[in-house]
Amino acid sequence: MNYRHGFHAGNFADVFKHALLARLLVYLTRKDAPFRVIDTHAGEGVYDLAADEAERTLEWEGGIGRLADLHGADDETRALLAPYLDCVGAFGEEGRPALYPGSPMIAARLMRAQDRAIFCELRPDAYETLRYRFGRDARVKTIHIDGYTGLGAYVPPKERRGLVLIDPPFERTDEFAAMFEAFLAAHAKWPGGVYALWHPSKDARAERAFLDGFGKAGVKRTLRLSLAVASGGEGLRRTGLVVVNPPFVFEQEATKILSFLSARLAQGAGAGFEIERLTGE
Repeated sequence: MNYRHGFHAGNFADVFKHALLARLLVYLTRKDAPFRVIDTHAGEGVYDLAADEAERTLEWEGGIGRLADLHGADDETRALLAPYLDCVGAFGEEGRPALYPGSPMIAARLMRAQDRAIFCELRPDAYETLRYRFGRDARVKTIHIDGYTGLGAYVPPKERRGLVLIDPPFERTDEFAAMFEAFLAAHAKWPGGVYALWHPSKDARAERAFLDGFGKAGVKRTLRLSLAVASGGEGLRRTGLVVVNPPFVFEQEATKILSFLSARLAQGAGAGFEIERLTGE
């Protein structure tokens, strides 16, 4: 694996994914009972936006850099984005946070004392950074393992409540199939968990086959969300998230968030968002 998220940290896809992830975690905290977070491709946990990797691409400028202020956002949108932006922290004079939190740090900051997390990472250097960062957090277990293998091994959690984030680097040509297979195996063992599966949108045929697979497999309560910053140009311009067992309020909250983000993060014609119910009850 050669993928290094530092080049892409804080870009529009991260903002999309992490703003929605924060809402899912907030919902889980509304009950006193503990929950478990399983992050299959955790990465390094936190990214320095002043580091060479981020400076070489400056992708953060089209993502988190556009949320240095929320002018034009109404009070409801501000409230919905607040947990995510609280995790991001203060913006400096350069218009960026000093460090951008990946999904493990967002989870850790929104979890409570009774909640637990398992962060899986296969790349050795990323794992060592992740292990060091969370080494003193008794709520967190970091594991050097293939995330798909780890997912199969750690469900169902003893808490019986929780969230699985499957966020692979999409270096493999069969990543959609591998992700879906791992999800189905986990869902068979733990059908009541909340699952969030992130993906880029580059191959329309492969993406549609992946999305149609949920209905064909009989998976219930599946919501697909997507955000496009443009319809053309180089690099990633559209990204998606499939959420299985979304909280009751999630679709309404996501509509509000994505309506704002699609306008704020737009990079050209064709920017917008979609929300689709793939399967019902």
